[in-house]
Amino acid sequence: MGGTFDPVHLAHLVMAEAALQQHGLDKVIFVPTGLPPHKQGKPITPAEHRYNLVALATATNPRFEVSRIELERGGLSYTVDTVEEMRRRLPPGAGIFFITGTDAILQVESWHRPERLFELCRFIAAQRPGYPRQLAHDGLRRLEQRYGQTIFEVDSPVLDISSSDLRRRTADGRSIKYLVPEAVEAYIQKHGLYRP
Repeated sequence: MGGTFDPVHLAHLVMAEAALQQHGLDKVIFVPTGLPPHKQGKPITPAEHRYNLVALATATNPRFEVSRIELERGGLSYTVDTVEEMRRRLPPGAGIFFITGTDAILQVESWHRPERLFELCRFIAAQRPGYPRQLAHDGLRRLEQRYGQTIFEVDSPVLDISSSDLRRRTADGRSIKYLVPEAVEAYIQKHGLYRP
């Protein structure tokens, strides 16, 4: 499960747990993006802080792991490069599923080398708040036909939480309690993240 995780929040964790349970996954590896190409020129929290936030958020689930793969590689973080590296690190024949929101998967053709990505892994899509379900379903079926690959869906509670809203709330001095794990909230406060 890749993402900027700026910051990680409960909707990310709910999505990962639902995918794990519904699709019989052995584990979910969270991969905080090192340098996201789609956010160049935009303010982004240093990768080490984002990694620490994800590590704190996932610490209590033995089937969740966090990878430093993109932080260690350096340069722009392309999903296809990360999945290729994961494929090299995992045992031969291991299945790789990329978990993300339906809205992100529907943008996959704008990603770097999407055809190679479909060769390397399968996708699990979670419904995002405010995105019309039928439109998402139709878009996923179109991608399946184009790339000859089934895109699995996950049925999980749709929590209307966004990282950008959490950053705004923190900057405005408003509470993010119950939107992020307690350890994440404490880390954000301790390090003054998202403050003006």
